[in-house]
Amino acid sequence: MRKEIENLKSYPMEELNRIKASLKEKGVKIYDFGTGDPREPTPNFIRKALVEAVPEVSQYPSVAGRKDLRDSIASYFKRRFGVSLNPDTQIIPSAGSKEAIFHFSLVFIDTNEDKRRVIFGTPAYPVYERGTIYAGGIPNPVKLREEDGFLLRLDRLDKSVLEETKIVWINYPHNPTGATATPSYYREMIDLCREYNIILCSDECYSEIYFEEKPNSALEFGMENVVVFHSLSKRSGMTGYRSGFVAGDEKIISLFRKERANFGVASPDFIQLAAKSAWEDDRHVAERNLVFQAKRDLFLEFFQKVGIEYIHPKATFYFWIKTPSGVSSREYAKKLLEKGIVVSIGENFCSGKEVSDGSCESRYFRIALVPTLEDCREATKLWRSIL
Repeated sequence: MRKEIENLKSYPMEELNRIKASLKEKGVKIYDFGTGDPREPTPNFIRKALVEAVPEVSQYPSVAGRKDLRDSIASYFKRRFGVSLNPDTQIIPSAGSKEAIFHFSLVFIDTNEDKRRVIFGTPAYPVYERGTIYAGGIPNPVKLREEDGFLLRLDRLDKSVLEETKIVWINYPHNPTGATATPSYYREMIDLCREYNIILCSDECYSEIYFEEKPNSALEFGMENVVVFHSLSKRSGMTGYRSGFVAGDEKIISLFRKERANFGVASPDFIQLAAKSAWEDDRHVAERNLVFQAKRDLFLEFFQKVGIEYIHPKATFYFWIKTPSGVSSREYAKKLLEKGIVVSIGENFCSGKEVSDGSCESRYFRIALVPTLEDCREATKLWRSIL
């Protein structure tokens, strides 16, 4: 095993699963705000489409996926973002977004080139860094700061770093902070990436979970050298279905499709048909957002009453919370665990470099608004009792 891979800490969600299993053994009721896996049921019409599509004879799905699914995705993208995509040359269905994000660097990083740096913000979804390491690229985490609205700022990096960069990952609305990006930000990022011949990868998995203005897609501001990643996991309550897509620059998509035959295909055919029905409907998305907004507003009121510091989430179903001075997120999370409240500490979103050199911000933690509204109410009462 390569040393860089061997040295990776356990994937954060696996650690949370171990913690929850331990609490269950003790008979403690669990309020799981740790993993972004909502409890709201998958809409009935999606489940019905899945059941009706289960075939008598099961066969391998293709890399390109079903044509009618790609057509539905193109229609959704035009309807939602006003961007026209060719369903045959600019869209690839994927088994959720995680596998596509992970595999992207495997295709586009050449370990024999100097241009193999991959830039991503931190705190961040761990897969940007891990995909880079497995591909033999050079991970280049960049600290995201509250005063910058948690926006990744390429304009502050040395020219020499940008010249060595192959891929830049951005993620807005942002996991774990809930930050969003402006049209001017996307334009600046696209211009810089084109100047240095960098592929701009925009993880837009939370674009449909919002409470104020609608989030943008990077493809609204340019197509050349831009690729976006979308998923039905959060949008439609389909985390277990594993269905998403990659779209954008035709040349990049063509290369990615060609190489995916070596390691990946689209979701099973019956899941693709369920996904088709999901992308064709917007009403259930609005209904789900009302539920997430009710949970968000409940916690906004609670945090304001008890004086907890947090980043105001305009989108996503996450709160990025700061512990009191002198208290680490580990210490705070341990107290919450005594009441069965599971959260994800800030260290889970730090890069390996930050963890190893001690620069990881230890006072933040994330909660995901995934328990039911009633369980959220119960959790705030228990939380108040430890303050």
